[in-house]
Amino acid sequence: MTAPFSFPVIPQLAGEVPDPLGDLFSVLSRGDIISFAGGIPDASLFEFDDIRASFEFVLAHDERRALQYGSTEGDPGLRAEAARLVSRDLPSTAENFLITTGSQEGIFLTAQVMLRPGDVVLVEEPTYLAAVQAFTLNGARLVSVPTDDHGVLPDALERAIAAERPKFAYLIPTFQNPSGKSMPPQRRRDVAEILVRTGVPLVEDDPYGALRFEGEPAPPIASLPGMGRQSLLLHSLSKIMAPGVRIGWVRGDGPIMKTLAIAKAAVSLQSSALTQMAVAHYLANCDLDAHIRRVIDVYRVRRDAMYNGLIERLPSAAHVTHPEGGMFCWVTLGGGIDTRPLLDAAVARGVAFVPGWAFFAGTPDLSTMRLSYVTNSPATIAEGLDRLALTLADAVAAPAPAAAHGR
Repeated sequence: MTAPFSFPVIPQLAGEVPDPLGDLFSVLSRGDIISFAGGIPDASLFEFDDIRASFEFVLAHDERRALQYGSTEGDPGLRAEAARLVSRDLPSTAENFLITTGSQEGIFLTAQVMLRPGDVVLVEEPTYLAAVQAFTLNGARLVSVPTDDHGVLPDALERAIAAERPKFAYLIPTFQNPSGKSMPPQRRRDVAEILVRTGVPLVEDDPYGALRFEGEPAPPIASLPGMGRQSLLLHSLSKIMAPGVRIGWVRGDGPIMKTLAIAKAAVSLQSSALTQMAVAHYLANCDLDAHIRRVIDVYRVRRDAMYNGLIERLPSAAHVTHPEGGMFCWVTLGGGIDTRPLLDAAVARGVAFVPGWAFFAGTPDLSTMRLSYVTNSPATIAEGLDRLALTLADAVAAPAPAAAHGR
């Protein structure tokens, strides 16, 4: 009797591998949960009228091109708008850009183009979990570089480069996901000097940089001397316009951009022409900066509610980051607490967070968790933190399992 047919699956995609992203969105789909889990913008702040008008304009004035195939590199108008925005920090032209279906596609295309099985990628500890998945699925070995409250440690980065000879470093220097940390200007200059001197490319992910509440603005590392041709800079409109448009871009120099376009053609041919054209119209004709200021004013109040609420409710030994912008607070509980089983108990009480283990490429700190403050009002944040504090109190009070005794 022949065995039943089954498709071969590479180990990285096997069903028994944990799927923290899938688990996260399963929780978010429940309507009875106060969710601090996803970095999901508040939909009530979207500029519905402006976005609707942009789509209507495109369909009324250029409908044939909008509904037809377009170029893999992206709509010329949108590439020009991307260049205008990025040139505030890094001089750019439209030719420097590949439009992607969200910056997540940019991460995956970068992995496909630059990595071969066994290649090393240096990442912060912790780092963005979907980047870990993208690099791992393309055969990379991820090596974590230690951080402090100001981001990756330059000396540790230099030692890791010498020891590992990485294919590139992947960094989120501004309001990092998951930690919320941001590198100050001098730390960025130190990192850039090391990368230029060693010739290690940088993949810089910057989906949150526009959401600054306070502190000193810092340009991307890619804009520092010597880094322009050595960097791929990823942006997304998901956090500052709307996730549903699924538009991002990769900014780079030289032949790598053509290689990325070939990879994108193999994956998706192009991002939606209609959406690209509508987004280009929005960026050219609407006041994105005013929208961002409005969002920042709301998110700053929610950041304060989350941070202050955590400080009031958590044990004194816990550490909470105080982000200057972005979407996340990062909590280290310590004391041997494991946030993985804590999540199940929290969900039973009607509140959700993301356990920190999924954000580590190496040995995880199991006492960590990521909490997003942008989706909920201060009152809802307070209620959710009350539920979380009760859950944590129960976990701390619960007796440890009795040790087994041999005969």
